[in-house]
Amino acid sequence: MERALTSNEREQLIVSHKKERDKRVCDRIKAVLLYDKGYSYIKIAEILLLDDETARRHIQDYFSKNKLAPENGGSQSQLSKEQTVELSVHLEANLYLYVKDICAYVRKTFNKSYSISGMTKWLHQNKFRYKKPHQVPAKADAEKQAAFVAYYEALKTSKGTDEVMYFADSTHPAHQTRLAFGWIKKGIRKAVKMTACQKRVNIIGAINIETHQTTTREVEWVNAESLKEFALNLIVDNPAAKTIHLFLDNAGYHRSKEFVEWISETKIKLHYLPPYSPNLNPIERLWKVMHEQVTYNHYYEKFLDFKEAILEFFQEIGKYKKILQSRINDNFQKLTFV
Repeated sequence: MERALTSNEREQLIVSHKKERDKRVCDRIKAVLLYDKGYSYIKIAEILLLDDETARRHIQDYFSKNKLAPENGGSQSQLSKEQTVELSVHLEANLYLYVKDICAYVRKTFNKSYSISGMTKWLHQNKFRYKKPHQVPAKADAEKQAAFVAYYEALKTSKGTDEVMYFADSTHPAHQTRLAFGWIKKGIRKAVKMTACQKRVNIIGAINIETHQTTTREVEWVNAESLKEFALNLIVDNPAAKTIHLFLDNAGYHRSKEFVEWISETKIKLHYLPPYSPNLNPIERLWKVMHEQVTYNHYYEKFLDFKEAILEFFQEIGKYKKILQSRINDNFQKLTFV
């Protein structure tokens, strides 16, 4: 301990605590009083629901500067511009689960000490957010993806006004309750009924990300024959188009000889995404919106009810046009592996 409190100081702190209305100052006073009684930084942090670095700083501020009031208006970042850039690059390349570990890295690398709250503020100021990374197949090839994006941009720029572009794929939602985040009252364990049924709904779909027009078809199986039927639907939905550019992944049925030869006689021109590139297919976001509206945290006792809810979503897709416009575009996600 830097020094012990005098009896007079202790009494003044207790009186100040009773009168103080700023919770931040109250926490600082309690931290000092607890430390004076012999509690460790870790124990004080546990009692006050703080992190141990913040508790340590509160106590050191008082004993070294007689400081209890927090600074107003924030403070300058302790890192220089060069160090800020270096840390940003490091965080883009490395994924940290806890802010305390970033604080430790900064302390070790730059000899600068940040509290967890201070580092959290720095992260927000530098456009970092706490979120899950998205999944990308390990075999994805960044160079092939970059080449595809360049090819796509050139096609998009050069196509005529009577040409349209669609991204397509199939989805197979199973009759299951998919748990997702939601607002739940503190202290309450929210229960959602689950089902173990493995029946699936098979849907082929395509979306024009310029107009957000969608074409979908429920099928018993996804194969060359059902793809032909879907392609005919797509042609019917675009009577004025001279050419329909259709982007697909490399699934076997998309490349089957029967399907490719048949479609070459239509006005649909096929384009294939690089292998292992779901991040380059915007229709994946349509499937996500569907799950958000239909399956997340929803329990359907009967498969027919589940199926009806999914089909109804696509039948009434116009209700969600603003959502689709805001979330589905061709700003392709670039590969960034951790």
